[in-house]
Amino acid sequence: MPQLVPGRKRIALVAHDGRKVDLVSWADFNRNVLAAHELVATGTTGTLLEYEVGLTVERVNSGPLGGDQQIGSRIVEQRVDMLIFFWDPLESQPHDPDVKALLRIASVWNIPVATNLATADFLISSELMHTAYMREVPDHGSHIDRDLAPGV
Repeated sequence: MPQLVPGRKRIALVAHDGRKVDLVSWADFNRNVLAAHELVATGTTGTLLEYEVGLTVERVNSGPLGGDQQIGSRIVEQRVDMLIFFWDPLESQPHDPDVKALLRIASVWNIPVATNLATADFLISSELMHTAYMREVPDHGSHIDRDLAPGV
């Protein structure tokens, strides 16, 4: 079913420790674009974006303390339109299951995701960034019905 994504996007920003400098640098370069949207970020990342870049950011918990899950919950509730997640694929994370769950839930709900600088650049420079967009929200009813069916 289609859902109207407004011109003012709700963007979640997340970065692992080894990628925070990259995300802050990227956000600083794109400050004017990001400032026109509603931003939510995990703990330290949000603090860095506020104090080093000057962006207004709603902060949730840090990733290892449930912040990834909080962002995932907002995606399920259709309260996040885009995820910028600079993750570190070469570094083991103590909350790796949460990281995988966040990336999975973004895919399940058809949310655009950037996990690296190049993809983030493509997303933020898209003509759709500032206009309304009809996003197809998958109908997962058949999965729910199947899961609830007795004896299956």
